Amino acid sequence: MKQPGKQWILRLAPLAALWLSFAASQASASGEWTTFRGNARLSGVATDLPAEALEPLWLFEVEEGIESAVAVHAGTVFVGALDGNLYAVDFATGKQKWKYSTEAEIKSSPSVRDGVVYFGDGDGVFHAVDAATGERRWIFEAEAEIVSSANFADDRVIFGSHDQFVYALKPEDGSLAWKVETDGYVYGTPAILDGKVVSAGCDGLLRVLDVRDGKQLAQIEVGAYVGASPTLDGNRAYFGTFENQVLAVDLEQQKILWSYQNPDRQFPYLSSAAIHDGLVVVGGRDKLVHGIDAESGKSRWTFSARGKFDSSPVIAGGRAWIGATSGELFAIDLESGKAAWQFDTGSSILATPALAGGRVLVGTLDGRLYCFGAR
Repeated sequence: MKQPGKQWILRLAPLAALWLSFAASQASASGEWTTFRGNARLSGVATDLPAEALEPLWLFEVEEGIESAVAVHAGTVFVGALDGNLYAVDFATGKQKWKYSTEAEIKSSPSVRDGVVYFGDGDGVFHAVDAATGERRWIFEAEAEIVSSANFADDRVIFGSHDQFVYALKPEDGSLAWKVETDGYVYGTPAILDGKVVSAGCDGLLRVLDVRDGKQLAQIEVGAYVGASPTLDGNRAYFGTFENQVLAVDLEQQKILWSYQNPDRQFPYLSSAAIHDGLVVVGGRDKLVHGIDAESGKSRWTFSARGKFDSSPVIAGGRAWIGATSGELFAIDLESGKAAWQFDTGSSILATPALAGGRVLVGTLDGRLYCFGAR
């Protein structure tokens, strides 16, 4: 389905009363998407499959743009916006439940654990907010902007900051468990697997840290700035760089296994990769989505669009869901690399889609949050 977002909004209003009550009865209360990439290793794979026939179900509008991916927990959608507010929206109807105000832009995607929503803001303040009420639990002040989302391991809340630190906080009160200094911005979200934190940043290094005390276990030189979050699969990490490459790194051998580069278009990667069944999928600023063989690093297919891809793909049901700066949301078939579904929002998409309860949710730079599902 492809149609201009503004035309759809005009047609929506007369129908709203007819389908809102139906949507409320059909929404899955069990659908969860509680972290930026779906799980601690940041695989970008959803366990809830979207409905076969997707239609717009509701639209939620904020005052300024949305770059943050949403989190979904216990029937509530949490989304941060450039207007400085974290919004809690009813998953079934799209109606606002509450909002929590900060004093800075929110680009960090919210993460939810044990009834608390965690996110950072443009002033370097990291917030813990009660998911049910929107009341502040605590804040922690870093020294610069936080775009990284929070990840979790045991009793640690872990994120990076532009102040060149990776932080681990205690969830009960926000006190510092440890911090590790780097030599550049930490833009992406740290990945976690088997008690290890894997973080890349703008100092050209991939670090492996002990989740308990922050002790550095490995330091691997990748030779490029990294704005994306690493994706872990076993002992390997996959991520794109600002030197126009996608890398596979062996964390045990501490070496780069392969480097993939588009032979025709040399552009950076800010999109974080998704990996499933031996296929690495990543969006590029070359206006392509790349399907790369995880073992060999060879291209299986590329998908071309009118705009660049800073949004990160999410895989479910044999498809990769991703947004483009040209405004389209795509579902790309993983076998053929062709679009199986698309929708034109009419505004740039930087946010990463979230898949939960049979639905697909994504925000746009004109401040609209779309929810697609089976009507």
